[in-house]
Amino acid sequence: MSHLTRRELLIGSSATVLAASAGAFAADRALAGTHALTLSHLDYGILPDTVTKGMMSFAVDGPPPVLRFKQGEAAAVDVTNKLNEASVVHWHGLRIPNGMDGVPYLTQYPIEAGDRFRYEFTPPDAGTFWYHPHCNTLEQMARGLTGVLIVEEPEDPGFDSDLPLNIRDFRLGGDGQFIALFKARSAARGGTLGTVSTVNWKVAPDFDLQAGSLVRLRLAVTDVTRVGRYEIEGGEAMVIAIDSNPLPVPVPARDIELSPGQRADIALRVPDNEDDTVRLVLKRKFDQKVIAHFRPRGGSVKRDLRELTPLPANPVPAPDLNNVEVMEFVFGWSPEGDAPQASICGTLGYTFWSINRKAWQGDVPGPLDPLATLKLGKTYVLRLRNETPNDHPIHLHGVSFQLLRSNKRKLAPLVTDTALLQSQETMDVALVADNPGDWAFHCHVIEHQKTGLAGFLRIED
Repeated sequence: MSHLTRRELLIGSSATVLAASAGAFAADRALAGTHALTLSHLDYGILPDTVTKGMMSFAVDGPPPVLRFKQGEAAAVDVTNKLNEASVVHWHGLRIPNGMDGVPYLTQYPIEAGDRFRYEFTPPDAGTFWYHPHCNTLEQMARGLTGVLIVEEPEDPGFDSDLPLNIRDFRLGGDGQFIALFKARSAARGGTLGTVSTVNWKVAPDFDLQAGSLVRLRLAVTDVTRVGRYEIEGGEAMVIAIDSNPLPVPVPARDIELSPGQRADIALRVPDNEDDTVRLVLKRKFDQKVIAHFRPRGGSVKRDLRELTPLPANPVPAPDLNNVEVMEFVFGWSPEGDAPQASICGTLGYTFWSINRKAWQGDVPGPLDPLATLKLGKTYVLRLRNETPNDHPIHLHGVSFQLLRSNKRKLAPLVTDTALLQSQETMDVALVADNPGDWAFHCHVIEHQKTGLAGFLRIED
């Protein structure tokens, strides 16, 4: 099917969309790995002795649930939208069919208030992922719509427990209520930082863990802005995966730089003594703070990190670096005169940023033109050039890529879906265009994305 025809089906035929939605919950399509999400408004206590009003969640009564899937097993997520606005759900990092990717107009029609939609996919990769809306993205994510998604390996690597950590800020005042979710001046620079750091919607929570046990900590930075460095203090801990892909050799869990959208899996050996509390530390530009505590409890089970089975590599195709085409993408200021278009998925009212001198006009029906067209099965090197004094975590939907080189630093050859492009940095990454469709390509500082630093790549036969 051609892209034009697919787009006509998505945005030109409401009858088709409604029919698909109406049939989304048919009993004969039930799958064993089915989850349900309900996008909801709620009030919830983030700060002590107060309730924050106007939050949003994927659950009616608390934080977004952790979704768990099995690698290679078919799954479905039934989404019901009880917000008073449209939304969609994107599965960050999953290499799944384009129609299930959750980007308004590019892959599906927005899920309007009161409607529902079924997402069906078979995750090919194991690891730590996350999910969030891609419609009215800043408002909805800032109010709470970010959740952790886990795809478990077929074989147990040997952990005693598994602890997902949803790491994010909220912009709250001293009274615990939301303040302005962004400032235009900050959006045109590094982005507007949150005021309250949380883990799983709690401020510096305590987690009780079996003494001497092996715990898989799954750090997912679901914040809209903050780039930080993370460290485990007080316990033996090794990083075993970044952005869902295992490291060739684990490294100590110190000075781990993570930007919005990125994840790190850490193997923690809990201390034997109940007095030896382990701390997760966030190092910010001018200070550092403890954002979570892990407390040994009970008699030690005396495990050893060497007992763990190494994580198997995900089936990401290796690029053929002897036969590549180079494509350059320049991340910079927006050309003068561009302005965002009104959209059911909202606009911040400003256009500050661009890719290849073209600012994304917003989530609109189209016509939509790709930044570039890639041939299915071919290897490409994407040359990412940052002309700005600000950092940009660049995320590509639908495919994974390998870090190659930088003009500023030495890069480990990691496989990822989100790469932090530093100020004035040029970075080469390689990928195999193995997943057909139109794939969003954007900065994951959401203010940057919503003010122009976004577009899409097309992969076709």
